[in-house]
Amino acid sequence: MALYILYESASGYGLLLAHGLDEIGQNTEAVRSSVTDLNRFGKVVKLAAFSPFESALDALNQCNAVSEGQMTDELRNFLELTLPKVKEGKKPKFSLGVAEPKLGSHIYEVTKIPCQSNEFVLELLRGVRLHFDRFIENLKPGDLEKAQLGLGHSYSRAKVKFNVNRVDNMVIQAIFLLDTLDKDINSFSMRVREWYSWHFPELAKIVNDNYLYAKVAKHVDDKSQLSEDKLDGLTDVVGDEDKAREIIEAAKASMGQDLSPIDLINVKQFAQRVMDLAEYRKKLYDYLVAKMNDIAPNLATLIGEVVGARLISHAGSLTNLAKCPSSTLQILGAEKALFRALKTRGNTPKYGLIFHSSFIGRASTRNKGRMARYLANKCSIASRIDCFLEKNTTSFGEKLREQVEERLDFYDKGVAPRKNIDVMKSAIETVQNKDSEMEVDEPSAKKSKKKKSTVKPEDEPTTIVNGDAPEEPKTEKKKKKKEKRKLEEEAELQKNEPAENANGVNGFNAEDGTSKKKKKKSKDENMEDLPVPSEGKKKKKKKSRSEDDE
Repeated sequence: MALYILYESASGYGLLLAHGLDEIGQNTEAVRSSVTDLNRFGKVVKLAAFSPFESALDALNQCNAVSEGQMTDELRNFLELTLPKVKEGKKPKFSLGVAEPKLGSHIYEVTKIPCQSNEFVLELLRGVRLHFDRFIENLKPGDLEKAQLGLGHSYSRAKVKFNVNRVDNMVIQAIFLLDTLDKDINSFSMRVREWYSWHFPELAKIVNDNYLYAKVAKHVDDKSQLSEDKLDGLTDVVGDEDKAREIIEAAKASMGQDLSPIDLINVKQFAQRVMDLAEYRKKLYDYLVAKMNDIAPNLATLIGEVVGARLISHAGSLTNLAKCPSSTLQILGAEKALFRALKTRGNTPKYGLIFHSSFIGRASTRNKGRMARYLANKCSIASRIDCFLEKNTTSFGEKLREQVEERLDFYDKGVAPRKNIDVMKSAIETVQNKDSEMEVDEPSAKKSKKKKSTVKPEDEPTTIVNGDAPEEPKTEKKKKKKEKRKLEEEAELQKNEPAENANGVNGFNAEDGTSKKKKKKSKDENMEDLPVPSEGKKKKKKKSRSEDDE
């Protein structure tokens, strides 16, 4: 049986025929030894056909399709033209060797070409990759390397740019920066306290918050100038009038030394820097919350934005976290304790980063290990949903959080929780209901837009013709002509009324057979100012008709 080998190079598709395999035998070791020698390998494998790519963009598209295990139209045409035709009902006398088993299965499904991917084919492909530049004629040295380098850059760039909104690298950098800022702000605040305490040591006992202390230190400046006049401003800064009075009283009897104006200016500038860092930390936290709601909404809903971001950063990415089993996720961040316990044959740790979750703190000491194991299980489910679900929803995270709450009640009060299957079914139903509501709202909005576009206001006097300026409204002359026509029509109708009454029978005209009701309607529609006969005249007419009938 003939064996064809498909090789996807950076410059195009190559199809090679491996013949003479009966002499060598399909032995992997024999092929491996003959691969490095071109003379021996060239006798076994020869180039059957080559289809170059049209451009760098075409090469990138083909590379993406092959990596996903899909056969493109170009590859299908190339294989159907070069390989022998497969007859229905007969066993083919050849097979196609490919590197990717997924690609081979897709080729077989579409074209019925038998494909194989094993160690023997991979060794042959390794030799083809090593000597491919020798198989193609008129190929300059260095061309294939340039094509490989360009395709590698474009493929990597496309992978990096893939789905910008769900790049978890931003979360990793943000949580690292947040932890660094917490340490820096803490150390800088202690430095402000120590520095300003030389001047006003009593203030450290009155104001405990670091950010508020830096704010008060900048506002007070020189304690000797602090008096009752500055009570209102100090109250605005502190937020409590009693505390502001306490600061003023402490400043009057302070034991601190006096500082020069230059020293006070430096203290104020450093306090302002600490305040700016604290405000930036708040903005960074808001940014982290927003990014976590975009990237991992269910994990953030279940365990919180900060703990979820720490899990993602420790695992390396959201995909790596989704691949972790729940037992690994449970002790993420406690690797040192784990390996120390394994080395000393002690007790392994029960929790790592998930210890910072509020659920672990709420559980009793006896149930902390159980709660950590259960929470890690739910976090693993949430991370996999966030990683592989295309829609951005928090329904699963909310349901998983309800399950953890029920498990806490079960440990404390003995209330039996719901089954996981029922909870997941309800979560899927809520997601489907939301999707159906969105689909219903969209067409209704479109219909309302169409109605708005079709209904035009009555007062629109102008229309645009051929993109020119709008036409002017009708002139007064035209209006006068219309009024004259109406008056003439009214006069003619008044003249014809008695003749119609004499000749008509039962309200029908003898000439055209039309009823008076229709005429009245047309009169009312066309002429608004038509004089209507009085009720007395109508009654007289009816009496005369009845007399004639008798």
